[in-house]
Amino acid sequence: MKVKLLNAPIDCLSMDQCIDRVAEIIRAGGARRVITLNPEILYRAVQFDHSLLELIKRADLVTADGEGIVWAGQMAGTPFSERVTGIDLMLRLVERAADEGWKIYLLGAAPGVAEEAAEKLTRRFPKLQVVGTRHGYFRPDEEVNIVQSIRQKAPQLLFVALGAPAQEKWIDRNIEGIGHVVAIGVGGSFDVISGRVDRAPLWMRKFKIEWLGRLISEPSRWRRMLVLPKFAWLVIRTYRFGRK
Repeated sequence: MKVKLLNAPIDCLSMDQCIDRVAEIIRAGGARRVITLNPEILYRAVQFDHSLLELIKRADLVTADGEGIVWAGQMAGTPFSERVTGIDLMLRLVERAADEGWKIYLLGAAPGVAEEAAEKLTRRFPKLQVVGTRHGYFRPDEEVNIVQSIRQKAPQLLFVALGAPAQEKWIDRNIEGIGHVVAIGVGGSFDVISGRVDRAPLWMRKFKIEWLGRLISEPSRWRRMLVLPKFAWLVIRTYRFGRK
């Protein structure tokens, strides 16, 4: 079931349901998009970048990524069953891919990171088929060759780590040229999986303050965090005061 939050459709699904939904999409075939939506992306889409909002509306699956989205759903009277983050969704899909025989491709992050992440994943899931990796430091005129290369490898799952919303826009711009694939933007997931960046400890995730752990480990993110109170005020203004 989809619900609308600030005019953006979001799937009200648990993690397990999202995995099953992706499996259905893969079986159906076609060029498909998955967006893990956090407050920063949604605020930008609603307030400044309406082309991004239209992109979100075109996605085949939109998950509630971030406690801010879960909280906003409660404020709007459309609660989500749980948070479905990009990295957790990626890891669960990789596990399913190893069991189902789906091929995956990793695109993005700094040179060497995607390869290291692929190595860690295949070590963890020996049956996993990683058919290609490519770092995210490429010029716009290289996109055509990259898309052709991915198409030739024919993965069922394409994980794109170019940062939001650049990764979502890259997917939207190029996915039709790739063919039958489910493409998902996963932000900094390759850095964490490769071991170059530590994820917030489990206790922080349980107490729903993973954002604080990321800020501590990456202080340069503080400017991005400034959007959170703005997002919260937009939600309160819309769903408590009844106006935008």
